[in-house]
Amino acid sequence: MQTVAVIDFETTGMSPGQGARATEIAAVLVQDGRIVDRFQSLMNSGAWVPPFIEQLTGITNSMLRTAPGAESVMRDVARFTRGCPLVAHNAAFDRGFWQAEIARADCEPDPAHQFACTLLLARRLYPQAPNHKLGSLARFHALPSAGRAHRALADAEVTAHLLLRVQEDVQLQFGAELGGRGVDHRLLMALQKANKLALARCVTGHVKASKVPA
Repeated sequence: MQTVAVIDFETTGMSPGQGARATEIAAVLVQDGRIVDRFQSLMNSGAWVPPFIEQLTGITNSMLRTAPGAESVMRDVARFTRGCPLVAHNAAFDRGFWQAEIARADCEPDPAHQFACTLLLARRLYPQAPNHKLGSLARFHALPSAGRAHRALADAEVTAHLLLRVQEDVQLQFGAELGGRGVDHRLLMALQKANKLALARCVTGHVKASKVPA
């Protein structure tokens, strides 16, 4: 059974390239259609949190002063997710902070840590949704609420439920093409890059390329 880690960061800004740092990370492990474990921690990088970010997330500078160091937290989460492919909503954002903070912590890169993106997948699978923000998709699919939005664990849990819904819908929509196979991370990575009008062909190509007996 494949275990996937759903990741979410809270940060001081939009990009590590612009000097932003992570303030909180969560990882939710998904296996066999359910959440099986969770990791969450604030992380003190010494960076200052702007007032509008404090208001958005509820994470204050005073909270971070007593939080564990960012490098220690990233080493812990790297161990927690070892060997697991990764998923995030708007993965380009989280991937940037993941790579930057992992490098700062001097962690050995894990080849399994490739990101699938539930935002890209939702754009292809749910064109009828009002938009593809995480909160909007949670309401659209009536996903379980996990607490305050813009906190890492709550958002990671909602994203995990969205991932499970995506896998279920791909299985239902393309069951004939899958031929009894499950919806694994490699297929999700292929689908997120596919033309939305050619998803069935993408699934068929993935199955042929995998060369795994049904």
